[in-house]
Amino acid sequence: MDTALEARLRLQILDWVRERAEANGGFLHRQELLSFRIDGHDLPIIDFSRGIRNPAEFSSTLSIVTSASGPYDDAESDDGLLHYAYRKGDPWTGDNRKLRTAMETGQPLILFRKEQPNILTPVMPVYVVDDEPENRQFVIALDESFRYMGDVRELSEPQREYARRLAKQRLHQPAFRTRVLLAYETRCAICELRHGSLLDAAHIVPDSEPLGLPTTSNGLALCKIHHAAYDQNMLGVSPDYRVAINHAVLEEIDGPMLKHGLQEMHGRTIVVPTRAKDRPDRDGLAWRWERFTRA
Repeated sequence: MDTALEARLRLQILDWVRERAEANGGFLHRQELLSFRIDGHDLPIIDFSRGIRNPAEFSSTLSIVTSASGPYDDAESDDGLLHYAYRKGDPWTGDNRKLRTAMETGQPLILFRKEQPNILTPVMPVYVVDDEPENRQFVIALDESFRYMGDVRELSEPQREYARRLAKQRLHQPAFRTRVLLAYETRCAICELRHGSLLDAAHIVPDSEPLGLPTTSNGLALCKIHHAAYDQNMLGVSPDYRVAINHAVLEEIDGPMLKHGLQEMHGRTIVVPTRAKDRPDRDGLAWRWERFTRA
């Protein structure tokens, strides 16, 4: 395939994945990725059985899939970069060759994080920025700028901090959103709105705090207005799952959004996940509730 044509198709695929993920609530279903078509032709975005997708007509890798077994990606290092092991077989041919070509040409890839069977969170674009034959692995960065930083094994501390901040924004936060929305069956815990594109994963204990981990039990699926109200202490959730609206807001007189969207939520019980381990941590809620009542 012509290099320019491959680059054009790649960008079209990235745009489609971005749009579909946002419509769903930040994730995609395996089947919609396998059944993707472009220009009248089938072009699966992930492989049917392997963790890497190398279309025969592409010179470099299109996507890779990693499995999530905890709140953070197991492949991530303390420098915020990802380490992807060589595929089995000859390190200089096949899948490994196409990953190496992606490094040489700077073509963007899609990283899919498998949160649970058949559910994948896209992180994109990502770039192969180093090849470590001695460790049989490639190094993948979440930003193209790392292609121009020289030896990524010798990053300065500011560069490492930048990489860690990117990982938090582009890897941890989207994965957290996916896990929380799935636990709440893609609906707001307060008003039960079910439009994924209008839902967020709100931290109970903010991620700026030591206990603000990106775990499902530290999250609430909230529509955007309730998330904003929660962050501004206009709305609180007690340790017994009751919604409270700030007294000043309750006394305001405004349009129907204030009345129906906020004031009528006062005293409601939130919807919680089916699995006990996914339900909001009561200690975390108590921590946040104390700050709401003080405000």
